[in-house]
Amino acid sequence: MIRQLIVSYVLLVAVALAAFTVPVAFTLTAQLRGDTEESVEREATTMALLLGEGDASSRQALARMAGAYSDDTPGTVQVVGSTGAAVASLPLPADDAAIRRALDQRKPTVDWGSSFVWGKHLVVTVPARAADDKDRVVGAVRIQYLTSDLSKRLWSIWGFRAVLAVGVLAVAAFIGAFVARRLTRPLRQLNDMATRFSDGDLTARSPVEGPHETQQLARTLNSAGERLDSLVAAQRIFVADASHQLRTPLTALRLSLDNIADGTDDEFVREDVEQATSEVVRMSRLVNGLLVLARAEAKVSAAEPLPLLDVIEERFSVWRPAADERGVTIALGGVAGGRPLVLASPGHLDQVLDNVLSNALEVSPDGGTITVEVSSHPDEVLLSVLDQGPGMSDAEKSRAFDRFWRGQGLTGRSGSGLGLAIVKQLVTDDGGTVALRDAPGGGLCVRFSLRRAAPRSGG
Repeated sequence: MIRQLIVSYVLLVAVALAAFTVPVAFTLTAQLRGDTEESVEREATTMALLLGEGDASSRQALARMAGAYSDDTPGTVQVVGSTGAAVASLPLPADDAAIRRALDQRKPTVDWGSSFVWGKHLVVTVPARAADDKDRVVGAVRIQYLTSDLSKRLWSIWGFRAVLAVGVLAVAAFIGAFVARRLTRPLRQLNDMATRFSDGDLTARSPVEGPHETQQLARTLNSAGERLDSLVAAQRIFVADASHQLRTPLTALRLSLDNIADGTDDEFVREDVEQATSEVVRMSRLVNGLLVLARAEAKVSAAEPLPLLDVIEERFSVWRPAADERGVTIALGGVAGGRPLVLASPGHLDQVLDNVLSNALEVSPDGGTITVEVSSHPDEVLLSVLDQGPGMSDAEKSRAFDRFWRGQGLTGRSGSGLGLAIVKQLVTDDGGTVALRDAPGGGLCVRFSLRRAAPRSGG
């Protein structure tokens, strides 16, 4: 928008310059041409009068005047008599149409040598009439005027205006940029606010500045943002409080069911109690997942540089005992680019890896392998978790990050449907991305793109 405003402003100034400067330049050019033509024709007419006197003294005066004119101006005088002979020892012009026109038709001729502005010479030919008989032509006077000086003056006329126009356009562009940035500043502030909103920062507000219409828009958006922030905060508080409050009765219900199971010998009752207990356990996982998701959606702390490999090795130490019971191997595969630092909020990477490793462990066959690979790039770090489970279809991958969605595989039987939703929320909050792909040789690959942090200065 700023560029369009500057271009339109410069175009407007350019049109104004063209409307006022170009006609003036054409007028000055026409005036220069007319003044020169009039001056040369006047000098030629004066010399023709001296030639028309016919006496020796007049011809001597003509010769002196012609010589002085040639010395003081870029013009050359040529004189011919009615018989075609040279007069007063002056150069003899070539016999051409202009001479014949002056001698036969008694009419002057002006030739600029070109239809475009002018040529190299201005040639003026006038007939010389006898002093005692104006109808009798006694010769002709031609002045061949070199136009190089006129061309220099022409270039000065147009060149000065061209330089002036460029300078004015440059100033207009500078002023246009200043004015455009000043006019669009409120819009850019509103855009910054909208960008922060799209990134999840519901506390973003725009300064109320600029024209009345922009101020009204800023007030409306700020009011909508405050209302939306309040509604989302209330929703998060409700989910967090409800999840927290449900944990206690669910725990108590599970203890009661365990007591009932321990106090009865009826197999049918014990079977019903075990089924109810499994549902309570699943509900407890769902409540815990909702609580974690509510905390994940809350305002996150600032991202910090964290050593990714150290976090991975720490989570490996937590999950290896559970993997060893199933004979599953958790290994760190290829690591490219050294030991990179990534930007993440404290605790986010731990929760992300816990959720992904937990899912991978559930779907991995006994004796299988879970591989974690790290690839470092200039602006990002790619983290991949590969398992040897049944994988997912394209339809399942497209819905895997939806809340409460559970697949048909092993994790769908007892899962809450919130694990991958929590993973995506945490990774997105830290400015990263997550995607699901097919692992080479079968299974699922969960790939993360994390922001790479600058290396810490040595100390």
